[in-house]
Amino acid sequence: MPPRPATLLEKGGARARYARGGADLRRAQALRQQCFHPAATGGLDSDAHDALCRHVLIEDRSGSLLGTFRLLPLPDAAGIGDSYSAQHYDLTRLEGFDGPVLELGRFCIHPAARDADVLRLAWGALTRVVDETRSGLLFGCASFAGTRAERYLDAFAMLRQGHLAPPRWTPRVKAPRVFPFAERLQRDPDRRLALLHMPPLLRSYIQMGGWVSDHAVVDEQMDTLHVFTGLEIGRIPPARARALRAVAA
Repeated sequence: MPPRPATLLEKGGARARYARGGADLRRAQALRQQCFHPAATGGLDSDAHDALCRHVLIEDRSGSLLGTFRLLPLPDAAGIGDSYSAQHYDLTRLEGFDGPVLELGRFCIHPAARDADVLRLAWGALTRVVDETRSGLLFGCASFAGTRAERYLDAFAMLRQGHLAPPRWTPRVKAPRVFPFAERLQRDPDRRLALLHMPPLLRSYIQMGGWVSDHAVVDEQMDTLHVFTGLEIGRIPPARARALRAVAA
């Protein structure tokens, strides 16, 4: 098999590429620390899953880091229990998903970067990886900053109203602390506020037909609320799929 190219995608003076060693990984971990642990000074955000994953760096033409994420390709969903997400959610229902699956994790954008530009390049790069791995499901945890659910009630109400996982795939509760928004929230959301307070990555997921767990995990260690998010590649609306292909071309 030929070696995997270092650069996944290059567009408009920016590029997405695989990390090439320890120095690249530390740069990614430093940005993750800045984004996920803003109150901390220095240090690196790291965990045991880093050693299992492929790490992607998004850089501008000067080499400055604009964003990063990590990927865990699994040849079949029977191994989904080895994913980072499985630490927080009971994913046994998804073990029956047919074909390879791909976990996307630790996605973050530098505070000084333009979210839309980084997201566009990231989704183009992800399209290439999905094709390379023939993955039928892209999944992960989409994080809201902080652990106060009250800030995000409209966002959670919107997720409950139209974006819950199909019953056959719904993750069960595993974490000790959760916010069961599908059970508690009966309100109609203010869609403007919902989208305003929703993480950019999660907005992209649901615009493509993605779905979420019926509860959010209260993650004290990461100081986040997060929902399990799945995107079945074969169910992406055709117009969205064409747009992704155009970016990835």
